Amino acid sequence: MSAIQIKYPALSLKAGPRAMALIRKDGLSPADVGTLPGAAGGPKALGIQGLDLALFGDWLARAPRERSLIGASIGSWRFASACLPDPVEGLRLLGRLYNEQCFAKGVTMAEVSQSCHRMLDELLAGRDAQVLSNAHYRLNIMVVKSRGLLADDHRGRLGLGLSSVIANNLIGRPRLSRHFERLIVHDERLAPPLHPLTDFPSRLLALNTGNLRQALLASGSIPMVMQGVRDLPGAGSGTFRDGGLLDYHLDLPYCGDDIVLYPHFTDKVIPGWFDKALPWRRGNSQRLQNVLLLAPSREYLARLPHGKLPDRSDFKRFMGNDTARQRYWQTAMSESQRLGDDFLELTEKNRLGEHLQPLL
Repeated sequence: MSAIQIKYPALSLKAGPRAMALIRKDGLSPADVGTLPGAAGGPKALGIQGLDLALFGDWLARAPRERSLIGASIGSWRFASACLPDPVEGLRLLGRLYNEQCFAKGVTMAEVSQSCHRMLDELLAGRDAQVLSNAHYRLNIMVVKSRGLLADDHRGRLGLGLSSVIANNLIGRPRLSRHFERLIVHDERLAPPLHPLTDFPSRLLALNTGNLRQALLASGSIPMVMQGVRDLPGAGSGTFRDGGLLDYHLDLPYCGDDIVLYPHFTDKVIPGWFDKALPWRRGNSQRLQNVLLLAPSREYLARLPHGKLPDRSDFKRFMGNDTARQRYWQTAMSESQRLGDDFLELTEKNRLGEHLQPLL
């Protein structure tokens, strides 16, 4: 891939203490990577498409091995796309389909859910079994089961439930166990790459062709934006929603000695969606010690249209002018090629170590 020649760093590179020591000593090989997390973030995923393409279309393929992909919300959709027979085609298709979504003013939760259902049908196109039989990648999808008022899609009751979540989260993140149960729907060939989860009620469910699409829809079902998914096959009765509500940036206890390579939208790790406005709520250094995080640099973001990655607010910003939004998002996808180019260049020249900063 050819890069746009601009003299500023496109990537911010941050690492946990063990990952930093290993990379500074021995460099980074694709064979070192055993796990890739994918955060919730909606359209922000389009803004790092070029990084995903470089990783899944080139670099990781140089050393094929079993790898765990663990995603919440759009992160799970990115990784399902990368598990298709041609990961480059899959990731580009996801970007195109997401960009083509258009919503009129006053769109309902049901209409957004229907649009996402159609997008997923076109993305997978009957290839569900191929996603689950990928020779090298093992997909893990983060979902939450909602409790109390959060199990209801009525706007009034759901709004009251969310107000209670916000209040409890301010008191302490552990109190979210009153509202959510974590569910990891995973490739049955391999357990999730995590130490036992003790922070919230959590359980595992094997992925199969009967629940893959429902799990992906549930993982992206943001309250007040989309309807919850009812009665996820294999998980029992209930309402299942966006995994990012609990695990926004995948601040999880990763196990094993492999590098956890994290292509991310930001250089921060924020534990849950409700922690976005709480600057003191950050990831745990012990859990993230093997993580190498790759994110767009501030200099890179400053030169994008509107000085940022695409995000959900753009649907309102460009309401009534979908063509302008789609042009902006396409520009962000095209520019993101430089993120991938910079990563490939740094690894090929063994210069990653000199650019690393502490993750937390």
